[in-house]
Amino acid sequence: MWAQPYRKTDVEAGGSRPLYPMMLESPELRWSFIRKIYSIITIQLLATIAVAATVVSVHPISHFFVSTGAGLALYIVLIITPFIVLCPLYYYYQKHPVNYLLLGVFTISLAFSVGLTCAFTSGKVILESVILTTVVVVSLTLYTFWAARRGHDFNFLGPFLFGAMMVLMVFAFIQILFPLGKISVMIYGCLASIIFCGYIIYDTDNLIKRYTYDEYIWAAVSLYLDIINLFLSLLTIFRAADS
Repeated sequence: MWAQPYRKTDVEAGGSRPLYPMMLESPELRWSFIRKIYSIITIQLLATIAVAATVVSVHPISHFFVSTGAGLALYIVLIITPFIVLCPLYYYYQKHPVNYLLLGVFTISLAFSVGLTCAFTSGKVILESVILTTVVVVSLTLYTFWAARRGHDFNFLGPFLFGAMMVLMVFAFIQILFPLGKISVMIYGCLASIIFCGYIIYDTDNLIKRYTYDEYIWAAVSLYLDIINLFLSLLTIFRAADS
């Protein structure tokens, strides 16, 4: 696939323009791959919205999770389930339909966690976070495609984003042990938002250039997590500012 330079006269390419300079594969195949990824992410987001809206609107659900020991235990299970599911997903990401079933479990369990977070947040804060998340994700996605077409590469962000994520995790751990107040929460939310904006650019760039065609599950999981984490980060900021 990468052996020969891309030529506009290539019959398989159909004369369409490459997504980035020196592209060596067929643009049609890559665009088909990209459409598949965004279709999966759209379904994931719609499922997340449906589950979260149900948890928020049906008050007995959130009451069960906060008022009973069984609810608290189930909440902990829901939090760790997405991380557990990633392990078998790593081995079966090419095996259909097991990969889609595991992806569904991953999405629904994470959606319940998002819904429970939103259940104790005002509707105004949720709406503000949803609007800003949508604007940021669309803007960064369009920018990354535009920049890739002009030869920009964002692979260098990988080490910096990994280091920033380590700092963020330590920050969160310290905040749990030694709460530093509203200002600290807002700083954490701002840092997390910036980091996940970087991840959206980085993972979109990988989607355009580096993910192979059989890695569609991992590509969808990466971008889906970026979007959800950006939303939760913005939710943290607005909720701290609203309190």
